[in-house]
Amino acid sequence: MSEAEDSNLDEIARKLFSGPITFLKSAPGLQFLPDADVLEVAFAGRSNVGKSSLINKLTNRNGLARTSNTPGRTQELNFFDVGEPLRLRLVDMPGYGFAKAPKDIVRKWRYLVNDYLRGRAVLKRAMVLIDARHGIKEIDREIMKMLDEAAVSYHLVLTKADKIKASELAAVTAATEEEARKRPAAHPEIIPTSSETGLGIDQLRKAVVEAVS
Repeated sequence: MSEAEDSNLDEIARKLFSGPITFLKSAPGLQFLPDADVLEVAFAGRSNVGKSSLINKLTNRNGLARTSNTPGRTQELNFFDVGEPLRLRLVDMPGYGFAKAPKDIVRKWRYLVNDYLRGRAVLKRAMVLIDARHGIKEIDREIMKMLDEAAVSYHLVLTKADKIKASELAAVTAATEEEARKRPAAHPEIIPTSSETGLGIDQLRKAVVEAVS
């Protein structure tokens, strides 16, 4: 991408995310999904990875995605319309890997996530959120493997990057890049972010816009 194209993408992303963004609906099952009439970018991650906070920061709205002190509270696919006229949809997916959730609920979440990721034609990219303090866990690799097999392009996004030292962040970023290189559907660029300081948010907005361009 040329410098001019990159600058143009910056401006498009800035305008888009400063414009109208509204909650559309929650889908507890595939039969409740909205019509597949606009491209989608989904956000996936372990429970307590800071997904809702990051979506709120991304969209400049404090209460768009519900945050909770109880990890694993999101049990449905939540859809948000971005732009007027409508340009894309963001999808807040149920957090995975929350050990204290009842097994039947965990199973229901897994089926919902699997079926959505594998079968949604308008899904252009998934943002897989990784806690920078812990790096990639085995349960993250399960999601990455599923995305690889479904040929769904995904970006690895480090969250809570402000919670560790710069040297530690550099190390976890390098390790994540190395893992991404082994994955057929993973984007090579790793995006360290912080919903507290705003680190990487502009870069993440650009990545969302680029995915649907």
